[in-house]
Amino acid sequence: MTMRTIAFLIVGLMLGGCMQETLEPATQVSWKPRDKELMSNLPYAQATIPEPYRRHIVSFDRKEAPGSIVIDSDNKFLYYVMPNHEAIRYGITVGEDAQVWSGIAKVGRMEEWPGWTPTPGEQQRLGPLPAYVTGGPHNPLGARGLYLFSGNKDTLYRIHGTNQPEYIGQAISSGCIRMTNEDVIDLYSRVKMGTVVVVLAPQSQPMSPARVASGLDSAARPN
Repeated sequence: MTMRTIAFLIVGLMLGGCMQETLEPATQVSWKPRDKELMSNLPYAQATIPEPYRRHIVSFDRKEAPGSIVIDSDNKFLYYVMPNHEAIRYGITVGEDAQVWSGIAKVGRMEEWPGWTPTPGEQQRLGPLPAYVTGGPHNPLGARGLYLFSGNKDTLYRIHGTNQPEYIGQAISSGCIRMTNEDVIDLYSRVKMGTVVVVLAPQSQPMSPARVASGLDSAARPN
């Protein structure tokens, strides 16, 4: 075995350590009685979420402080930053190309099983829609809503649940970030008012599927 081959093996082992990830078991610890009641009789079909988009604990080497949220729209992941250079990674649905957004915001409002008032733009693109939809599993906002503010102004973007879990890992929404109801309940239980949310700008060169599956995507590497 040549020295060059040995060097490649050593580098491979080092990268393997950086790519470690653990599938985080889904639990109902943070579910409330209403959650259990509403989630027991869903009006939509449950979907099998592809393994890369299920909840994982991954290495995280960006500069955001623990308790922050980082959204990687390119690779359809949301990260909740934890101590010790780790994060919980959730699969998400993101906005279509025309609805892509990026920047820094804060959680300015939090609601359980929120109601939905379609915007004029949503009425035009998706309508006709009711003027108001009450909260519940039939509602497109799902089990939880995190409303993103810039200063004291509502950006009109949200992180919320969904009644279409089959689209996790895709770009179809009106620009908001969708999560499975199970995942958004979990995230909501960890988040506080004022939590910083960083939405990364789209990258000109998409990550390869192999790197996405490994957890070494654009939100898990240094700036």
